[in-house]
Amino acid sequence: MSQSPPNGYSAPEASHRYVLDMVRGADRERFLGALFAPEPQRSGLLSLLAFDHELARTRSVTKEPMLARIRLEWWREAIAEAAGAGKPRAQPIVESLSETVRWHGLQREALVRLIDAREEEIEGPLDVMTAGQALADLELAVLGVDDAASRQAAHAIGAAWLMGEGPERDQLVGDARALRRKVDPRALPILLPAVSLGRPMGPLRRPLAYWWSARRGRY
Repeated sequence: MSQSPPNGYSAPEASHRYVLDMVRGADRERFLGALFAPEPQRSGLLSLLAFDHELARTRSVTKEPMLARIRLEWWREAIAEAAGAGKPRAQPIVESLSETVRWHGLQREALVRLIDAREEEIEGPLDVMTAGQALADLELAVLGVDDAASRQAAHAIGAAWLMGEGPERDQLVGDARALRRKVDPRALPILLPAVSLGRPMGPLRRPLAYWWSARRGRY
């Protein structure tokens, strides 16, 4: 982030760079969307995406349920530190997320909801509605958006992002687009990934498509 957070805590620049590089490589479409947010919201969105990516990796990192739960418990402890007043543990994503949590006043419970959603995935299917909405609520808080239309659209896109192709995903994207004239323009960075849920796009075309959609206020 380009300024010092009001509570005096700043994550090391190396941590911000680590988060940016991770999200750029692991979550390209949502990374592109986040770039359309101003600072410090942009860095906040990237830290949330990095956090979400680490939680989503739980099932691939270990197939043993007990080890998966231990991993998620580590994140619960890290979140408690991030939402506290002391110095968080020296891990790049935790440090970047701590700055985001304290700058934007994110609630610890809202972060834990995202962890809880991923814990259900350890021994069963992911509840895409719960997980998508949990992340969307955190992103909306970072963007300072709290109107009902923006929340409904963000929830729909957040859930659709976690689904495979099919009519249910198409319906969610359509529902979100139907709200286009009502959503807060500040929510656009987390709605733009809907562009990638349509027809396939190559890596060279995608950034231009995002730019054009953002310019027109569409997703």
